[in-house]
Amino acid sequence: MNAADLGLPVDVPSTALFTDHYELTMLQAALRAGTAERRSVFEVFTRRLPEGRRYGVVAGTGRVLDAVENFRFDPGVIDFLRERSVVDEPTLKWLADYRFSGDIWGYPEGEVYFPGSPILRVEGSFAECVLLETVILSILNHDSAIAAAASRMTSAAGGRPLIEMGARRTHELAAVAASRAAYVGGFTTTSDLAAGFRYDIPTVGTSAHAFTLLHDTERDAFTAQVDAMGRGTTLLVDTYDVTEAVQLAVEVAGPELGAVRIDSGDLLLVAHRVRQQLDELGATRTKIIVTSDLDEYAIASLAAAPVDAYGVGTQLVTGSGHPTCSMVYKLVARAKSAGAAAALEPVAKRALGGKTSKAGRKWAARRLDQDGVAEAEVVGTGAVPRELVGQELAVELVSGGRILGREPLDVVRERHRAALDRLPLSATQLSRGEAVIPTEYV
Repeated sequence: MNAADLGLPVDVPSTALFTDHYELTMLQAALRAGTAERRSVFEVFTRRLPEGRRYGVVAGTGRVLDAVENFRFDPGVIDFLRERSVVDEPTLKWLADYRFSGDIWGYPEGEVYFPGSPILRVEGSFAECVLLETVILSILNHDSAIAAAASRMTSAAGGRPLIEMGARRTHELAAVAASRAAYVGGFTTTSDLAAGFRYDIPTVGTSAHAFTLLHDTERDAFTAQVDAMGRGTTLLVDTYDVTEAVQLAVEVAGPELGAVRIDSGDLLLVAHRVRQQLDELGATRTKIIVTSDLDEYAIASLAAAPVDAYGVGTQLVTGSGHPTCSMVYKLVARAKSAGAAAALEPVAKRALGGKTSKAGRKWAARRLDQDGVAEAEVVGTGAVPRELVGQELAVELVSGGRILGREPLDVVRERHRAALDRLPLSATQLSRGEAVIPTEYV
């Protein structure tokens, strides 16, 4: 299965410059020293979860696979590196032929993770693996942060649908990635058409305050929208006076009005008043959608309100206060020589301040209790304990440079929902706490 089979874009430009300068200078030095071809193992993990979070969400894996597949140094890229004297000519010659030919294993997208979880493992020569560090971390740190925020918001919403509408609050390309990650985390639709086009996420939207202000009266605005979009449309009712607007909305669209949207004020109080007014006007099936800088706490506070859906923007695309997951990409094992048969030896950074790493290629499994609920994230090197065989979390994503792990986004979304169901109930509490299960090293 490839990108075209899933309806994904196949004309993606090179991702090779989504990297840091020092990745290439390390490559040049390693080539000159004769160590570049040593077999190496890099792992992506985080030492801790963002403060107050009880689990993380793996998101962006599909985008990582696209980035790896398109990580190539085209002539224009080589010319840029030569003009800037970033690396020498022998290194440029090596880069011109670069294609990742190694292996990648990782937690399947949508799965949850905890401190120390080996979320991704990249194996190959040092040269080909080190170049991927920045782009992999860039994608996983961003997308996993957004997906974690979306997951918390979805839990807080208690089954009510969530609309992603943060495109105007972030970089235009980040907005597309954020829509994708939010969908993984449980959001149902997006306002971003680029995300709908690229990832087949359902898109929604009707009008903003500017549309009402354009017209001479609010009635004129509502009439124009209903004439164009039908009675099932959503009318924005807080441009002027909410009570008057709701009255007008039902007069114009009738009791078949699809929904009203409230974007300001005391949402809890206003939602109750609007619901009562709609019911009194006979619009008992008209839904109420609320927006206005919502986060998971605001959504939870509206649990008792007669709200049918939430639209979330700024807080979602900024990770609700945690825009990154602090994931790192560390060398954990390498061969003593460049020979294909050379044995791997564990390596790790040792430093003050809690930035040490655990050496060795790792496996991970999630131990479940007798009820099938997770009780520990078990991480180790060497042989997997007999009782955990078959419960390992990592799956093969790339083999010999060939992409294996692409999946439809709905499969990823369902996996996340199932992963949450296997966590202790306290995982979805919004109160601050530690990781919901401990990480055990064996």
